[in-house]
Amino acid sequence: MRYRDREHAGLVLAELVAAEADLGNRPLVLGLVRGGVPVAAALAGALRLPLDALMVRKLGVPGAPEVAFGALGPAGVRVINDDIAVHLDEREMAAVEHREAAELVRREALYRADRPPPDLRGRTALIVDDGLATGATARAAVAVARLLGADRVLVAVPVGSPEAVDLVERDADGVLCPEVPWRFMAVGLSYADFSQVTDAEVLRLLANDHSHTG
Repeated sequence: MRYRDREHAGLVLAELVAAEADLGNRPLVLGLVRGGVPVAAALAGALRLPLDALMVRKLGVPGAPEVAFGALGPAGVRVINDDIAVHLDEREMAAVEHREAAELVRREALYRADRPPPDLRGRTALIVDDGLATGATARAAVAVARLLGADRVLVAVPVGSPEAVDLVERDADGVLCPEVPWRFMAVGLSYADFSQVTDAEVLRLLANDHSHTG
């Protein structure tokens, strides 16, 4: 399958979620900033579910940033992929972590302003991204959702590598992924348009969601 763009992927994903997912009590769709938000917005709109954003930063391998050796989330969440990190220089990893931690703080201030993180107590968190390459970012997001009190945590993505889907399934209560190519190369190859999502687009999509997420 080749998605036209992230919005199209979100609509395809919405059909799978509607058909197969038990969303439980008061589900909240959480788009991972930035690329997951357009997917999440389309899915939430199609299923008439409330939308919010979750800030998680991938820790990219120096020289190969698409490959994650880990990820950071709010509330001090830190997930490390030991299989990759063991091959890296500790000083280089520390520099990446320092940079991404600063970006995490910036995005929290930009997207949340004075709003606290979503209260997920007694709710199902449906975490949405535009794809799973290593799974590190999604695993950090699952950890964040559990810290915020979610009863159940589901992850929905349009495409993922078999290894990443397997990893995330160990942490989440369920993974919904319509495309798991055995020769996975990169998330962007499943999209005709995989252009970078801007801060302005994220803010617009979140502002257009009028449902109450608290």
